[in-house]
Amino acid sequence: MQFALDVSELLKILPTSEPGPTVKRQLAKSATSVAANYRAACRARSHAEFTARIGTVAEEADESAFWLDFIAAVRMASAPQLAQLQAEGRELLAIFSATVGTARHNARSGA
Repeated sequence: MQFALDVSELLKILPTSEPGPTVKRQLAKSATSVAANYRAACRARSHAEFTARIGTVAEEADESAFWLDFIAAVRMASAPQLAQLQAEGRELLAIFSATVGTARHNARSGA
């Protein structure tokens, strides 16, 4: 959830002219989805449900990383926290991608 909260702070300084509103909306949706779907994955009732939810978390983390990179590439914001959020987005993507791989491996091996 902290990632979503930190991204929310960044969103406050993005421009109100396009592509600012589009980027704000997309990044807000993907960053909060990381948090919400991770919570849902932790409450999964089966291994298959966990695997599906954690896959969604990885996808949303990837989308969040994209939008953060986009903001930096077009110089939409020069906030000091942007680089930190980009790094955190990549770290979350790596963690959740590895988790998906482990979950799928465990499902195949019957673990």
